[in-house]
Amino acid sequence: MSNAPWLPPCTADDWDDGRRWRRLRDTRTGHHWVRFGRLRRALARTAVAALPLVALFTQYWAWDVAPVRERLALTQPQLHPIHDAASREDRDTAVVDLVGLGNLDATETATALPALSELGQVWAVEYDNSGLDTAVVSRLIHERAAWSGIENIVLTGHSMGGIIALEVAQHLYQDTDLEVTGVILDCTPLDLHAVRADARSAGEDLLRWIGWLPGARESRSMRMLVEVVARMDRFVLPSDRWYRRIDTEELRDVAVEVLNDKIFSTDAASNGLIESQFRAIVASGAIDNLRALADERDDKIRPAVVFLRPRNALSDNVIDVEYSHRILIDQSGGVDGTLLVSKLDRTGHANPIQAPAEYNTAITDRVVPFVDGRPGEVEDEDEDEQSQDGEFSDVDRPGVRPIVDLDRIAPG
Repeated sequence: MSNAPWLPPCTADDWDDGRRWRRLRDTRTGHHWVRFGRLRRALARTAVAALPLVALFTQYWAWDVAPVRERLALTQPQLHPIHDAASREDRDTAVVDLVGLGNLDATETATALPALSELGQVWAVEYDNSGLDTAVVSRLIHERAAWSGIENIVLTGHSMGGIIALEVAQHLYQDTDLEVTGVILDCTPLDLHAVRADARSAGEDLLRWIGWLPGARESRSMRMLVEVVARMDRFVLPSDRWYRRIDTEELRDVAVEVLNDKIFSTDAASNGLIESQFRAIVASGAIDNLRALADERDDKIRPAVVFLRPRNALSDNVIDVEYSHRILIDQSGGVDGTLLVSKLDRTGHANPIQAPAEYNTAITDRVVPFVDGRPGEVEDEDEDEQSQDGEFSDVDRPGVRPIVDLDRIAPG
């Protein structure tokens, strides 16, 4: 038999909302907590509410972050041989190709540039997908050169890869006995201001996501979100209203493209590598690298600096090549400079795979004679600029190369 006191049945007149709330308060969990009662009850409610979030985060870490982190821990930078030297006399030279932001392996790009073999053997760098350390890359090149009988190095960097090429060149120039005979920069942003606003905003957004979200450096779901948002101009339709319409078919195509090219592909750069690559631009160390390469060092020849860019600056929708061009003239140009600027027709932003004929023609006709230091005739439509900055005939002077702005590159 129940020990509860007997109460008469309630009638409609007995209904009291205040009394009901008092009863609920007196019977709730933790109602007997006197010391820090409100705080303890708030913490208890928060813990209960956070349980689904904790479960979701656990699944995110176990299925998305941890497997990628384990795989990336086993990666390391590599050098892949691509082309043998075209001439036996050039086998003591290696041309090392490096790709830019969002790319992992330079093999495909170097394969599209057989003209580089006129300078020497051609190697392609595959980055460490867990991050980027130019000292490690330079040490890898030095070790490979030592047992391959290589004495001279030419570094080629496409887009942001040019910044990496300059850093590696400085390591090799200052810390090894190798001769760095040239650095070829293809549409390279020499600091963050050279990156056009849209591309700069996408990179800064990625850094913010990676900075505050745990596991974002390895997360495939975060990579999916960032890559899709970066392509939103393809599926977000313009509208005069406050909201935008979505092209669902184009959104689906974008999602499939990102899944195939960035998420499931083993050749795609990781979020961590992209972060390291973009930070190399933000650091704006390229000017210091150029100054270091311009300094006389023992009996070494100063490296030639070559800048490949579209003739029409607007053809490059990622980098302001005119801005980089001016920096290079200030740092590496002049009568006693080491700069060659070559303007290419029908090219865009660092696209040798899409325009191999133009690139290979420029390398054969202009870059190879300049880097090798062989005398040759160079026609330039801008005679005033050439006479002001130096004559190409000075190229045979050891350690000193003038700036030559090649404004006419024969189409391939």
